[in-house]
Amino acid sequence: MHRRLSTLSTPTTTAAAAHHLLAEKALSLLKRHHPDQLNSISPSFTPEATSYLLLKSQHDQNLILKLLNWVKHKPFFTINCKCMTLHILTRFKLYKTAQTLAQDVALNTKDTHATVVFDSLKQSYQLCNSTSAVFDLVVKAYSHLNLIDDALNIVNLAKGSGFMPGVLSYNAILDSAIRCRRSVKFAEKVYREMISNGVSPNVFTYNILIRGFCAVGNLDMGLSLFGEMERYGCLANVVTYNTLIDGYCKLRKTDEALRLLRGMSLKGLDANLISYNVIINGLCKEGRMNEISQLQTEMNRKGYVPDEVTFNTLVNGYCKDGNFHQALVLHSEMVKNGLSPNVITYTSLINSMCKSGNMNRAMEFFNQMHERGLRPNERTYTTLIDGFCQQGFMNEAYRLLNEMTDNGFSASIITYNAILNGLCKLGRMESACELLKDMVSKSLQPDVVSYSTIISGYCRYHDLDNAFRVKQEMAKKGILPDIITYSTLIHGLCEDRKLTDAFDLFQEMLNTGLRPDEFIYTSLINAYCVEGDLDQALKLHDEMMQKGFLPDTVTYKVLINGLNKIARTREAKRLLLKLFYEDSVPLEITYNNLIESCGKFEFKNIVALMKGFCMKGLMNEADQAFESMLRKNHRPDEALYNVIVHGHCKGGNVQKAYNLYKEMRKSGFAPHTMTIIALVKALFMEGMNKELSRVIENILKSCKLTDAELANVLVKINHQEGNMDAVLNVLTDMAKDGLLPMLSSDLA
Repeated sequence: MHRRLSTLSTPTTTAAAAHHLLAEKALSLLKRHHPDQLNSISPSFTPEATSYLLLKSQHDQNLILKLLNWVKHKPFFTINCKCMTLHILTRFKLYKTAQTLAQDVALNTKDTHATVVFDSLKQSYQLCNSTSAVFDLVVKAYSHLNLIDDALNIVNLAKGSGFMPGVLSYNAILDSAIRCRRSVKFAEKVYREMISNGVSPNVFTYNILIRGFCAVGNLDMGLSLFGEMERYGCLANVVTYNTLIDGYCKLRKTDEALRLLRGMSLKGLDANLISYNVIINGLCKEGRMNEISQLQTEMNRKGYVPDEVTFNTLVNGYCKDGNFHQALVLHSEMVKNGLSPNVITYTSLINSMCKSGNMNRAMEFFNQMHERGLRPNERTYTTLIDGFCQQGFMNEAYRLLNEMTDNGFSASIITYNAILNGLCKLGRMESACELLKDMVSKSLQPDVVSYSTIISGYCRYHDLDNAFRVKQEMAKKGILPDIITYSTLIHGLCEDRKLTDAFDLFQEMLNTGLRPDEFIYTSLINAYCVEGDLDQALKLHDEMMQKGFLPDTVTYKVLINGLNKIARTREAKRLLLKLFYEDSVPLEITYNNLIESCGKFEFKNIVALMKGFCMKGLMNEADQAFESMLRKNHRPDEALYNVIVHGHCKGGNVQKAYNLYKEMRKSGFAPHTMTIIALVKALFMEGMNKELSRVIENILKSCKLTDAELANVLVKINHQEGNMDAVLNVLTDMAKDGLLPMLSSDLA
């Protein structure tokens, strides 16, 4: 190495002397701040002159930067010269400039596994009085470009030549491997190799690995590394905890995530806004919206201001939960605070408005997206198209379809299925069949949903011949009917009182291995009740339960009405208690046993039983079942509160209804419109003016949107004047405009 330096320092040949003179001239111009004059010598400048110039300038940082600015795009700035420059820049700790140059070297050097680059770095290492930090920098550059194998090869070559790349090199390779979704086994192998080479991992190493394992759902390995950190005295930071909290939430283990959040303070760490955002996202995904307010209070106490991520997450969560009112309130608050909803949030709001049938409001949000410079995506368009199709506004749906394609989006099978559904609902079966052909012409193959939608359309208008023709057509194309297809056809046959054909089709479905659903059983049970064959209806009911299906309110209503028609009232009442039981269950069965027999998954179906009680006015039974739930530590949900409050209003126990309403609000639930209206009516009729005023006050407080101001005034005025019909009309209109929780189909 020293011999090479002396060769560069002392010209011994005519050529070397020429290179020397060129370098000295360039050096003189650089020192005199005449960079423009350098262009006159550029055509004759050589790589050898550049190398000499670099060595002469290597101890002057400003001079090196001037030199780099001149030579960086010149042909004489060869790989060897670039590697010398990397050594010098790294020694000066000009890492950003060095990183840019290293990436240029990685991208523009014809090299196999980075061996040429390594050899050049090694050759000039001593000349530039370099350190092994240069290898960390180059490895990081290759890793940043996702040239992982080349980066790893540089590490191995450096190690084999007596250099020791540090933890920065390994961290860069691991981070790139995780970002590129290389297998976690590869990352684990690099990590083990790092340990065997005597390089100690730091908190960044562990964070990268934990992130990688959590990303593929291997939380156990992430937790194992977390434990290893503690054993080796490597202190976890907030990023470590946030990664594990996110891992728990993605696996729907939010309770464990909350425990980890609480455990941070014991380690002297403060959770940050990201920590809370991750937990809020987890709770939203699990539908645990009533637990979020406590978390928000904690955030406020710690001085964390919700950001766009917080608001977007909450708006999406409330939309999915069906609490459109709260979603709208948060959206309004978000905009007022100068934060921007993203495309996903707007799409969720649009979807919520479409579900409630409020297409005007849906289009307002769609237009707001454009005004804010947001570009609707395929899902946004499909959601709106489906909304208009559900309402029967096909012209608007087709206009949006054209706009969607004009904006570069291809309509998916989901988009076309939405339009098919709209056409079939309107009875435009010829148009639907033409659209099916149009799909094929656009190389978009209709799926089982497409055909089932057409079949449903024919069945709706009692055209069973064409419905079965389409079933045969789909079979010829190799598309097997699914449970929806069979369910639609069986229901159609039952509606036409073709019970034998319906039962034959039911058997055909069973032979294909498909399991019937509640809707199929209810259709058949209803058909047998209509025909007066109650024994067969009850037999199907028992079979339904033996197969693990819980009859819903419709099934019970069908059976109870059927039994009542033939004066089997006692049996009709007992039927409400048959959930999970055989006929031999004694009459003295307690609600306590009934609740205890339900697992977590099935427990939600108890709501259906209580709907049955409320529907038949059996409020004592409903109360006993409700109290048993509480004793078994099952928390009532929003749907159940709505059912029982509404039931007591209808049953005349207004005080009980009001007490349950207060419990409901205390638990963080918002009553549905029909519950509110039923309670307001009942309180007014009972003359409970004090309680009535509180309910109306709560309604007005919950309506924070500007659009609701006029409605609020109307409610106040009419309430004060005792005009309750007007109050109820305004409340209903507010609900239609999306300003109150919408009408629950469970209570309709």
